[in-house]
Amino acid sequence: MKAVYLTAGAAGMYCGSCMHDNSLAKSMRAQGVDLVLQPVYTPIRTDETSVATHQMFFGGIHIYLLQQFPWLQRIPRSLRRLLDWEPLINFATRKTVAYDSKQLGELSISMLQGIEGRQADEVDRLAHWLSDQMQPDAIIFTNLLIGGCLPELSRLCPNAKRVVLLQGDDIFLDHLPETERKRATELCRDLVPYVDRFVTHSRFYAEKMSNLLCIPEEKMEVTSLSIDLAPFGVDSTQSSDRSAKLKLGYLARIAPEKGLHNLVAAFIELAKRPEYQGLTLEVAGWLGEHQQDYFENLKAEIQAAGLLDRFHYHGSPDLNEKVELLDSFDVTCVPTDYEDPKGLFVLESLAAGTPVVLPKHGAFPELVASTGGGLLFEPGDLSELVSQISCLLQDEELRHRLSHEGQTGVRLKHSIENAAEQMKKICFSDSTSRESIGCNQ
Repeated sequence: MKAVYLTAGAAGMYCGSCMHDNSLAKSMRAQGVDLVLQPVYTPIRTDETSVATHQMFFGGIHIYLLQQFPWLQRIPRSLRRLLDWEPLINFATRKTVAYDSKQLGELSISMLQGIEGRQADEVDRLAHWLSDQMQPDAIIFTNLLIGGCLPELSRLCPNAKRVVLLQGDDIFLDHLPETERKRATELCRDLVPYVDRFVTHSRFYAEKMSNLLCIPEEKMEVTSLSIDLAPFGVDSTQSSDRSAKLKLGYLARIAPEKGLHNLVAAFIELAKRPEYQGLTLEVAGWLGEHQQDYFENLKAEIQAAGLLDRFHYHGSPDLNEKVELLDSFDVTCVPTDYEDPKGLFVLESLAAGTPVVLPKHGAFPELVASTGGGLLFEPGDLSELVSQISCLLQDEELRHRLSHEGQTGVRLKHSIENAAEQMKKICFSDSTSRESIGCNQ
């Protein structure tokens, strides 16, 4: 069983997809798969040891310059390869900068055009590396947006199974200008015939993407979202020796779509009540420069409410810090405005023994139903958000019950080992038992 797993780096940001790809690749290796985790765009950043290679395809600097200056294709490939030097890419992407959405849309379209796009030489290089050197039995794509090379791979690697994960492709497309979004979506649909299996981690997202891209029923697989449970204690459910002060926690990227502003509003409302005089808001997650104003505005709201001394930002924690932080929370809440297709932070919080409060949309209802570790509220309903958080904070017995059920549910149904077994069946079996989703236009 030989596979190449193409994972898309997210510059200097901790990326949930990168971390999941890395954990899944490591677990598949442990189960006997000869697997290469190959980054594209930039090196991946994970909160555990990366198993990815150090070579680069479609280096971010390289493909951007090819898009802006097509004549660079006339420069010998050996010289252009210097642009893919890992330290150079790391240096260039060490800080996140605002991007031009139209330029990003044009680049995305060109990448999806594959051998017909301005990055054709890089498509050719990747395709021949896979066909001539790797000769894999399966090629796994972390998303469809990096799949412009699929037609060329179907020609050069006809016997390799082509598997594409769908984990946020629609969110990326939605951020593009209308003209570019429409064209990029059409190109994604054109790639569907070249894919053997699509994989999602929730029935919600399988239905959504099947409708958006018209994916045939027989090509769709729904597998459990999973995490590596090794860093979490066997029984780290909430202990009785915690601080008397209640802690309301948030662990996710700092961005409007993740809904930190919703949690800040709920915290301010709760903090007005006498029973929550000691309540603190504990926030952690990656903060890009382009979201600095958003974050500062939220801090200003907290300060105006006289609560800045009860707000703590913990930065972007490493793995050990993340586990310790989640274990210290009494309740974790990430009240996203958008319909999250995954929600790894949900499983991480439950694995640490901390119950969750989440909006009733995206993948969250399925995760709560599967694990039994949290409560849901109607999206956009601040009063219900406050009520559900208060319910858990006030009812210690309920909190401990959901803590135990959630941790048990994650260990039984959402381990990375189970996910690796499922992916092996998808990649290397002709027939797999699957939950299929149809195409409803």
